[in-house]
Amino acid sequence: MSLAAYCVICCRRIGTSTSPPKSGTRWRDIRNIIKFTGSLILGGSLFLTYEVLALKKAVTLDTQVVEREKMKSYIYVHTVSLDKGENHGIAWQARKELHKAVRKVLATSAKILRNPFADPFSTVDIEDHECAVWLLLRKSKSDDKTTRLEAVQEMSETHHWHDYQYRLIAQACDPKTLIGLARSKESDLRFFLLPPPLPSLKEDSSTEEELRQLLASLPQTELDECIQYFTSLALSESSQSLAAQKGGLWCFGGNGLPYAESFGEVPSATVEMFCLEAIVKHSEISTHCDKIEANGGLQLLQRLYRLHKDCPKVQRNIMRIIGNMALNEHLHSSIVRSGWVSIMAEAMKSDRIMEASHAARILANLDRETVQEKYQDGVYVLHPQYRTSQPIKADVLFIHGLMGAAFKTWRQQDSEQAVIEKPMEDEDRYTTCWPKTWLAKDCPALRIISVEYDTTLSDWRARCPMERKSIAFRSNELLRKLRAAGVGDRPVVWISHSMGGLLVKKMLLEASKKPEMSAVINNTRGIIFYSVPHHGSHLAEYSVNIRYLLFPSLEVKELSKDSPALKTLQDDFLEFAKDKNFQVLNFVETLPTYIGSMIKLHVVPVESADLGIGDLIPVDVNHLNICKPKKKDAFLYQRTLQFIRETLAKDLEN
Repeated sequence: MSLAAYCVICCRRIGTSTSPPKSGTRWRDIRNIIKFTGSLILGGSLFLTYEVLALKKAVTLDTQVVEREKMKSYIYVHTVSLDKGENHGIAWQARKELHKAVRKVLATSAKILRNPFADPFSTVDIEDHECAVWLLLRKSKSDDKTTRLEAVQEMSETHHWHDYQYRLIAQACDPKTLIGLARSKESDLRFFLLPPPLPSLKEDSSTEEELRQLLASLPQTELDECIQYFTSLALSESSQSLAAQKGGLWCFGGNGLPYAESFGEVPSATVEMFCLEAIVKHSEISTHCDKIEANGGLQLLQRLYRLHKDCPKVQRNIMRIIGNMALNEHLHSSIVRSGWVSIMAEAMKSDRIMEASHAARILANLDRETVQEKYQDGVYVLHPQYRTSQPIKADVLFIHGLMGAAFKTWRQQDSEQAVIEKPMEDEDRYTTCWPKTWLAKDCPALRIISVEYDTTLSDWRARCPMERKSIAFRSNELLRKLRAAGVGDRPVVWISHSMGGLLVKKMLLEASKKPEMSAVINNTRGIIFYSVPHHGSHLAEYSVNIRYLLFPSLEVKELSKDSPALKTLQDDFLEFAKDKNFQVLNFVETLPTYIGSMIKLHVVPVESADLGIGDLIPVDVNHLNICKPKKKDAFLYQRTLQFIRETLAKDLEN
């Protein structure tokens, strides 16, 4: 105010002066005004700055307190200051004393349980109801295997936790615990984090193109003719040409090939199927699995898995690849990091038996805590698929026959109309597998394995035109896979249908010649043959229906009644089985079977199904349904169950 009054007086003096003012006086007044004005501005600025800083300090929150409250739902640990003299406030001191009391209780409990409470938890700011979570996490990382397994079991059986507690376990657990939870039947899916984000596709690229690039990057060495065939076919054809030629790619110059038509209901998946078929074969070679992982194959396959969620055939081939890669323990960490365990944990709970069984194979190959065996491509455990406390005392193996599969051969009996109209229909229609749904409940102490291998009636339907696999070749291949799965370590009962019975006979004869396979022979207790053509079949003599039986395959030719190899196999095995005193049960069909819409054939006559030892039981069904009971109390199933229980009676009692 004084400055303003002074400025007004000076201005009036200048304006009212009657005599001309001196110039020096006028500039002196102006300088005085500037001095006072500058002082006012500078002082005011300093005053406002001080007030702003003081106000900011007064209203600033302790963000560490906020962050500490937020961290309760996460695994991150807030570090305590090392300065003991630092003043934390009354609330902090009270909280600290409360935690000391809780810690004493926990430490006392831990001593009683002979499990020392971990030092790292001394700095964890947790609520008392969260202590159980942290203790289980600590147990799951124990050096003692039994303690780790108990912790995983306790986690899987817990269903009363809050959502954030499941997420805490998901973030904090190690790969062994994660795999164990995935293989625990009662585990909550909240234990599994979502897979990490997938990398973006390259510019001007597509999933199909990247899949083909992955295939092209794989080594072209150590390949058999079929791998070379699948690889060259997938790389040489574009999606447009494949669609145009659909139906004629698999024959030598012809069209209308049924196999190509059966790839799937999603036309866009056709090219991917060719590539995946080739990569499945490549993944059977360990060094090629390394290349698949190094070139981003795990992420690319996951992208395909998501894109084709409505195409089970594509998903099954992808799971076959992951299952083969899981045979290599040095790739386990990469498989876990890419999120496949979470995906397989969900697939394990699927109602579709094939999807759940493929997922079970992957997780079993990843689980080195409780599984010593390795399940190669085509070997599927139907029971137990989860970790179990039930002791497994014996194995039952299911081997399908011509045009069969690991799951569809052993489903419940089809209706007559379905058999007549669609005898070769895709197995996706059927969701029941009696060894898994019935036998597993009636005999829980059994490990039930089903085996799958490719067979064809005609070379025109061969998946690989260069593939010519004899019974002798297939038996050695399957024997090697089954031994890797631990077959022979327990008592064994073999159950076979059609040509599968010939494979069982050949496998046992081959095992008897190899010292390293002696356990398979010594532990074989019995064999069930469902319509096995021990003395040959008329099937190879028919070539009426061009679609199915023109140019019969090598497998069919070997079933000819005048086949020398078949006669030698029968004579050698009969003598061998009598010497080893194997228990044998034979079933045989009495009704003809429709093959396609034109042929009605009695595939295995009664005289051909007679092995020469064991009971021979005729059943009024056809060749396809001889191994498919109509219901659980049907004679076929009950007689089979009786044979298994009687043959393994002593082993199951022990």
